[in-house]
Formats: sequence, structure tokens, C-alpha cells
Amino acid sequence: MSYIQQGTKIYRRTSFSFFAAGFNTFAILYCAQPLMLEFTKEFNISPTTASLSLSITTIALAISMLIFGSLSEVWGRKPVMVYSMLVASGLCVLTAFSPNFHILLVFRTLVGITLAGLPSVAMAYLGEEIEPKSLGSAMGLYISGNAIGAVAGRVISGTLSDFFGWHIAIAGIGIISLVATLIFWYSLPPSQNFSSRKLEIGKLGKSLIDHLKDPGLVCLYGMGFLLLGSNVALFNYIGYVLTAKPYSLSQTIVSWIFIILIIGMFSSVLTGKLVDRHGKQKILILNLIITLIG
Repeated sequence: MSYIQQGTKIYRRTSFSFFAAGFNTFAILYCAQPLMLEFTKEFNISPTTASLSLSITTIALAISMLIFGSLSEVWGRKPVMVYSMLVASGLCVLTAFSPNFHILLVFRTLVGITLAGLPSVAMAYLGEEIEPKSLGSAMGLYISGNAIGAVAGRVISGTLSDFFGWHIAIAGIGIISLVATLIFWYSLPPSQNFSSRKLEIGKLGKSLIDHLKDPGLVCLYGMGFLLLGSNVALFNYIGYVLTAKPYSLSQTIVSWIFIILIIGMFSSVLTGKLVDRHGKQKILILNLIITLIG
């Protein structure tokens, strides 16, 4: 097998392309979060109902990831990721033209389904193509793209909505994501170590059940659920508090609160390097301790 080695031009291209991919995915996913207050006002709905604009996308993405991972075994890694990003970006633009909240939820559900093609395949591609000793750093750069995308999606959409309304805000994120898709398409090298397989639904079901029987994996699933769930819940509703009295902040100022998540860009790269040096378990435990202290 021919692996991509750290320090080479192709490694930099691959890392940059996945940075763009992570940006694309999380900008589209989280662009609705700072707009929930606007949805509440325009569609006369409760904050809980408005939060469905993010929750339903996340649920659709989570379920669809189980399917896209298997489809990539048949169709190939890069094609699944590229078409996923391209369709999701197009749907994001169409979401801006939603005449009511029900149609908006339909588009956001479709966005979640199509977005799943990137995160479900990205780690598999990196694991197959990057040399093992550099894998942690490569994944760290991909995750840093996720962090930047999550921040930029929220800040840009929140700021645009304050000046031009939520329609322009979502359309703007969709256009930016289309550009990120083209960068990914052009920069990512085709798979060299991938071998196509037949799609076997039976094996997929058995594999999922086997994963749930592994206590270590169940613990990781639980940590992901609790950590990300608490993070998203906090930021879903903090805008309602900060735009009301006694804070009375503008939507633009509130959207910039998400900049705190930029720390994830640096910590993910650092964590990847530490994993390469000290192993996964030690660094995972260290990060959990830091989280609990916070």
C-alpha cells in the first residue's frame, strides 16, 4: 500500500481539502442555530419548536451516516463525499426560499440526510490513505475545519440575519459551502488504497449490533451524545436570554459569542499530535478531566 506521508505536497492538499470539507459540513449544519429567534418571530412558534431547525437536521444526519458509510464501500470514498457536499450546499440555498416553517423543516431534513455522506466517510478515507503515524494530525486538521465551520456558520448567518434577514443568511452560507465543495473536489486526491465491495445489508445490520455489544464503543457513543448534546442545548437557547432584558444585546453581538468555539480549531490539532505521541486513552481521559473542571 502507498500511504500519504506528512510533510509532502499531497499531504498538505489532502489536509486542506478535509479542512474545507469540515467547514462545509458544520457551517451548513449549525447556520440555523443563531436564527432560531428569527424563526420564533416570523413563524409565531415557540423556542422549542424553532430548535427543530437544528435538531431534525442532526437526527437525520446521525441516522443517514449509518447508510452512507456502507454506500461508500460500493461507490468509492471521494464520489460519495463530493456529491454529498454538493447536494447539501444546493439544498441549503433552497432552504432560504422556504415560505413557511414546515417547508423549512423538510429542507433541513434533506440537508441532514445528504450531509451524512461526508462525516461518515471522511475518517475511513483518512484511515486508508494517511500513514498511521500521521493519522492523528490529519484528523486533527479535519476536526479543526469542523470547529471553524461551526463558528463561521453561526457568526456569518447571525450577522447577515441582523442586517438582511434569515433568508439572505442561509443563502449566504449555502453559497460559501458551494465554494468549499469545489475546493474539496479539486484538492482531494483519488483513493489509492480503496477496494470496492458489494453492498450487503445483512452484514451492515450485524455490524451495528456487534458495535453495541462492545462496552468501549458504547462508552464513546455515550460521551459523544452527552458532550455534544449539552453544548448544542446551551447555544440553542442562549440567544433568547441575551437578546432579552437585562442584556438586550443585538443579534450580531449574540452571534459573535460562538467565537468561543474557535478554541476547538487549536485544541483539535494539538490533541491529534498528543494522541500520536501518548496514545488515545491517556489523552481522552485528560480531555474529559479538563471538560469536567470547566
